[in-house]
Amino acid sequence: MNFSQFQIPYPVDHAYQKRVAYFSMEFAIHQPLKIYSGGLGYLSGSHLRSAYELRQNLIGIGILWKYGYYDQARNQDQTLQVQWNEKIYNFLEDTGIKFQIEIHGHPVWVKALYLNPQTFRSAPLFLLTTDLPENDYVSQTISHRLYDANVATKVAQFILLGVGGAKLIDELNFNPDFYHLNEAHAASSIFYLYKKFGNNKAAVTEKLVFTTHTPEEAGNEKHDIQLCDQMGYFCGLPLEDVRKLTGMNGEQFDHSLVALRFAKIANGVSQLHGEVSRKMWSKYDGICEIKSITNAQNWHYWADKQLYHFIEEHNTDSFIDRKKWLKKRAFEIVADQTGKIMDPDVLTIVWARRFAGYKRADLITRDEERFKALLNNKKYPVQIIWAGRPYPVDYPAINDFNYLVNLSKKYDNVAVCINYELSLSKRLKQASDIWLNNPRVPREASGTSGMTAAMNGSVNFSTNDGWICEFINHGNNGFLVPPVDYTSMTTEEQDQYDLDKMYDILENQILPMYYDNPNVWRQIVKNGMRDVRWQFDSNRMAKEYYDIMYK
Repeated sequence: MNFSQFQIPYPVDHAYQKRVAYFSMEFAIHQPLKIYSGGLGYLSGSHLRSAYELRQNLIGIGILWKYGYYDQARNQDQTLQVQWNEKIYNFLEDTGIKFQIEIHGHPVWVKALYLNPQTFRSAPLFLLTTDLPENDYVSQTISHRLYDANVATKVAQFILLGVGGAKLIDELNFNPDFYHLNEAHAASSIFYLYKKFGNNKAAVTEKLVFTTHTPEEAGNEKHDIQLCDQMGYFCGLPLEDVRKLTGMNGEQFDHSLVALRFAKIANGVSQLHGEVSRKMWSKYDGICEIKSITNAQNWHYWADKQLYHFIEEHNTDSFIDRKKWLKKRAFEIVADQTGKIMDPDVLTIVWARRFAGYKRADLITRDEERFKALLNNKKYPVQIIWAGRPYPVDYPAINDFNYLVNLSKKYDNVAVCINYELSLSKRLKQASDIWLNNPRVPREASGTSGMTAAMNGSVNFSTNDGWICEFINHGNNGFLVPPVDYTSMTTEEQDQYDLDKMYDILENQILPMYYDNPNVWRQIVKNGMRDVRWQFDSNRMAKEYYDIMYK
């Protein structure tokens, strides 16, 4: 393939002619390619799969993380152990493209590898690495660990993705109509483009779109502006000029704010998140318009097609058998990891996603008496599985994970799994009857794990946040903690309210229905599967990006 005049290697649909370069720090395309941590990667992976299915003129730009995010292993007592193991990929092609960018006053060599669309049925993906013999050891480590905890390394990673990615696009002669930043990690590309277009801000804005995923100002990445300057983030632009250009007058450089000031248009990742973002950023001047495009997941990759087939055929017996078989198969993995043998006839609750404080993995365990009663209920038995990867230096989140591991030792019907990556994610969604999602409202920008759970015959049970606001019709296609005005509550009051309501719904609605009214239960499962099928398939999302953002 000729990488110096790169064209999408398949016929592009007429509706999607505009050329787009899509930058993301992580992509969860398929299990063997471990360059993602969680939701942001799952989202961008589904986006690339849908771009391929729709034949869009879009390429992905990411980083080839030598050690991935990290490997989740266990200590002797089953608690979390973080491991960094080198990954080897024989399916990536060497493009032969090598160039230098400047980081911290030093030239750093960058090489580009290519994921062919045919390999995993995704849009073309280019991955950058600095792990090259031409570089000194410190420069090699830039592409070693996703979201490295060292601040200087992280800024270097942002430069690699933004400046390195924009430079790669020039090497490819791809000439995109739009540079799409999925989160602000690649915002350094703005300064590269500013210089490329002859110090013309309007020319950058014409080609830049931005997706924000963070519903809190504090959650958006900020770094010391002097450090960014020393690291070469501004592509040699004097700091005084950077301040004038970006309006950053303090000592902190806010990557998201700069992206919002330079982009032609931006979007939040659910209807609610769009509203929250518009309100959150409205106090700043020079912000672009913020639309809403709700995140979605790729149906073809995630859904169990057999379950859908049996719904279409109105074949109830086969539908029941299939779901039971999916549960059984997934329970083999749970048994292998934890020594717990789960029963496919028992209502199975799964909580699985990234461990973070606001997601409240342990919420259901906080009422000790009710939790104990729930797990010892002979009339309506329950089993619970947890899984997920905390950020490797988020010690409170690791503490939550370890607390649940130790708690699981007291119960035969509680398990905590490790290695929560794409494959296990899919299996646990197939294992679950209830997909439990209880973030503290309104902290979840979108959250997408429940979409793929519904695609596998699981019922969402959630607080009213992110995409859920657009999906759940309580008692019809899922179950919802009744929304209230949380703004007048303390964090403790909010947690207590959500916990009490969760137990009320579980004990009085979900359990009796599952065991006493299986036909009604199955109807809720099927309604959820149907409702998620079109509205939350990433083909809808990828189309909306063309219709709304790339106009």
